[in-house]
Amino acid sequence: MKYNNPVIKGFYPDPSVCYANGKYYLVASSFQYFPGVPLFESEDLVNWKQIGHVLTRKNQVMLDKINSSGGVFAPTIRFNDGRFYMVTTNDTTHQNFYVFTDDIYGEWSDPVYVDQGGIDPSLYFEDGRAFFISNGSDDNGISGVVQCEIDIATGEKLTPSKCIWQGSGGRYLESPHMYRINGEYYLMAAEGGTEYGHMITYARSDSIWGEFMGYPGNPVLTNRNKAPYIIQGIGHGDLIEDKNGDWHILCLGFRQLHLWRPFHTLGREVFLIPVVFGEDGWFTAGKDGTADAEYEIKGDFVQNEKKTYTFENTDWSIDWCYLRHPKAENYDLSKTRAVLTGSEITLDDVDTPTFIGIRQRDFDMDMSVDVSVDSDEAGVTVYSCENEHYDVAVKKTDVGYEAVLKLNIGGIKHIQSTVKLSGKDAKLIIRSDHFSYNFFVCQNDEEIFLGTGSSKYLSSEISEGFTGVVLGLYAVGQGDTEFSDFILNYK
Repeated sequence: MKYNNPVIKGFYPDPSVCYANGKYYLVASSFQYFPGVPLFESEDLVNWKQIGHVLTRKNQVMLDKINSSGGVFAPTIRFNDGRFYMVTTNDTTHQNFYVFTDDIYGEWSDPVYVDQGGIDPSLYFEDGRAFFISNGSDDNGISGVVQCEIDIATGEKLTPSKCIWQGSGGRYLESPHMYRINGEYYLMAAEGGTEYGHMITYARSDSIWGEFMGYPGNPVLTNRNKAPYIIQGIGHGDLIEDKNGDWHILCLGFRQLHLWRPFHTLGREVFLIPVVFGEDGWFTAGKDGTADAEYEIKGDFVQNEKKTYTFENTDWSIDWCYLRHPKAENYDLSKTRAVLTGSEITLDDVDTPTFIGIRQRDFDMDMSVDVSVDSDEAGVTVYSCENEHYDVAVKKTDVGYEAVLKLNIGGIKHIQSTVKLSGKDAKLIIRSDHFSYNFFVCQNDEEIFLGTGSSKYLSSEISEGFTGVVLGLYAVGQGDTEFSDFILNYK
């Protein structure tokens, strides 16, 4: 059956995958958003359903007042002896830790910390032993992929940290994952930086401690020289064998706005790439080492894609997210409405505004929501980070209410337009394509155009960072705002 990439759209970077009990499970990075580490389930590697998050309690991860693109980096999920493990880095606190659960649909443990530095940690299990792998420097100051054996019950190091591979020569060696296949150890990593030079490389050895020999054809997968082409940034992947004995890499990549517009706004997404092992034990990936938009995979299934999102058909605890740790008393959420209590914290602050968002999954969309505003200001934001976001809102003034469009770029806070309203109730509308967001307010059946914001100013190339656009409902100042009739349609 044919399938289309990406298999998970929107801001779900750094995918890691494991197989357990007849199904596949995948996690992704969440950075400053909470709950942390989205968790997906699949039966065919193509259709993925989010079933929850791994980090759901405040004591599991410190997110207080962290900058955008800080927080939770590059998780790895593994299944061993009936137990799931998720290991990750809080890049803000510079701590590597893991949590575990025996019930993939339930709560995960409190964090267990490991005294090894670097980022992008991974776990490898063999014969009752556990190995902890990350990038960074070993106990002798040698940088590269670093490994130690740990006590999985406590996180205590049982061996010194040792550098086992220094990559193929690309910058930013990261994302190490260890596998044992046909009696040999394969170490897969990413190099080149998670941008246009991103690539997947690997090495193999007959010992878990090396010496590791790099694949002669490295990089095994990259789109760094595939141009003009929409899909770029391919890298940071995890290797998985499917139920048919075929191999694949689930990796990140991003879609440019246009062939000749090298900007991406949706974040780094999840791509599924076929892998073939040769008789010499080396594997190749993709089409001549590059990632395409379409492939075939064994199986009888239909690739499903959700096109419409509403309050009724989404789950507040799964599909939506907060900025850092939310103040629960500011949210009253149901299947038909969301009541948000504003605070003095704004979207411009490195803090916890009253905000709940859903990831944008495609460029072309229509979104609308009804608002009834009793707070000082409330509306919808197209949010990249605290310095780059577009807000369309209803605002209370001394003489009544007005609709306002605010464009925030590079910390410059610009009011694009204001329109007087006859009352506090209105419909806010956003229509977007690859290049722009167009903002409207509708009151008494009259639709008024407020202005346009260019998509590229919310891209990672301009706003920097590692996230993607999140469409958020927000409220500022004293009072409550009711949101209802939320509809998000992708074309």
